[in-house]
Amino acid sequence: MQTDYQILWNKCLAVIKDIVPEAAFNTWFLPIIPLSYEENKFTIQVPSQFFYEYLEEKYVNVLKVTLYRVIGQGTILNYRAMVDRTTGGSVDYPAENTSLMVKKSVPADLNKAPNPFVRPTPQDLDPQLNPKYTFENYFEGTSNKLVRTAGEAVAQNPGKTTFNPLFVFGPSGVGKTHLCHAVGMRIRELHPTKKVLYVSSHLFRIQFTDAIRKNTTNDFLNFYQNIDVLIIDDIQELIGMDKTQNTFFHIFNHLHQLGKQLILTSDKAPVDLLGMEERLVTRLKWGLTAELYRPDLDLRRRILKNKISHDGIVIPDEVFNFIADNVTENVRDLEGILVSLMANAVINNREIDLPLTKRVIGQAVRLEKKQISVQMIQEVVCNYYNLELTAIQTRSRKREIVQARQVTMFLAKKYTDCSFSHIGKIVGKKDHATVLHACKTIKDQIETNKSFRSSVEEIENLLKN
Repeated sequence: MQTDYQILWNKCLAVIKDIVPEAAFNTWFLPIIPLSYEENKFTIQVPSQFFYEYLEEKYVNVLKVTLYRVIGQGTILNYRAMVDRTTGGSVDYPAENTSLMVKKSVPADLNKAPNPFVRPTPQDLDPQLNPKYTFENYFEGTSNKLVRTAGEAVAQNPGKTTFNPLFVFGPSGVGKTHLCHAVGMRIRELHPTKKVLYVSSHLFRIQFTDAIRKNTTNDFLNFYQNIDVLIIDDIQELIGMDKTQNTFFHIFNHLHQLGKQLILTSDKAPVDLLGMEERLVTRLKWGLTAELYRPDLDLRRRILKNKISHDGIVIPDEVFNFIADNVTENVRDLEGILVSLMANAVINNREIDLPLTKRVIGQAVRLEKKQISVQMIQEVVCNYYNLELTAIQTRSRKREIVQARQVTMFLAKKYTDCSFSHIGKIVGKKDHATVLHACKTIKDQIETNKSFRSSVEEIENLLKN
């Protein structure tokens, strides 16, 4: 037996069906589930935040007119967007009380400067953290295992581990900012009395400039010296800013001496921060310096699977594999590709298939110019021999693992500009002589074993395609 709100929603659907095209109706309105109608508020559930945002942009007036027509003027619409289909989690988007409004629920303004004139309490201080970045969706792989483990240790005991400061560096889009927010969110959960603040170096510099202009530098210092966990993103942006560096140097010293936790990120290692004061660089190296690498194939698959589930979409296996195999640079590219595929499929009313995927990815990552890296070679070789990526990093002397390791070294020397020493460092932490021996061994086998030569050629074709 249908409830009152279900009956009302069916009446709404009948009206909407006469207003919008059939394809749009089937795509955007049939998946909606009515949840309740109480005190003039009608709550509906949509599959994902992307779904909600598209409805808000394209069809909010249709919904408004329909609800007013079926239920009455002043009806308030609330959305509930599913965020994880596996756990049933959701996010509510409440409306204003006066009329039909869709108010997007977003984290606090990350560009808003904290007030340097007021000594914050944990309750009053806005930590500037984004709640969607957590450890739960920060998946572990060989490229980020050290950083993730260190981040969790810091979150458990901020300021009381040897990881102080925790300095994380790596190229854009590999998860530095996500880690910062995840650590901050976990600390807030485990240590609610701690004053946690995330701030970009750009915003820090703007705040300091304003403090100088207003002659309130002491208040600025006072504010930051009372933070328990200070997270500074993109510290390299302070290069060349001598006065700002000097001020941050004093803040760093003060917090560190009091046992407060500092977390910093950069696109370069401390030793490569040319233009940064030497005394500050020295302090950046006091704790743990950890590098985040580009995500390996296994990690890309896990991230991709999570984002597909989060956005409530279904894609064929061949599309999934093509994305995971070809979008290799960073996590942001994966996100962008999925958004582009979703938009193309919805707006053009077509399935997400391999031709569409190739076109979208080709526009984003320039497949024709894809360069072969040592990491890529490791992934392809391990997939070919059906081995875990970590297998060739071990000291195992099993024949199949030794062969995969040697083939990786051989192809790395053939297709990259890396030295023997660098290849050995990446592949199993071996020395120059080991790599040299591996290359000679594989070359000899290729020349004398036709079957083996065919296998290596297959791997090379996989690398090029």
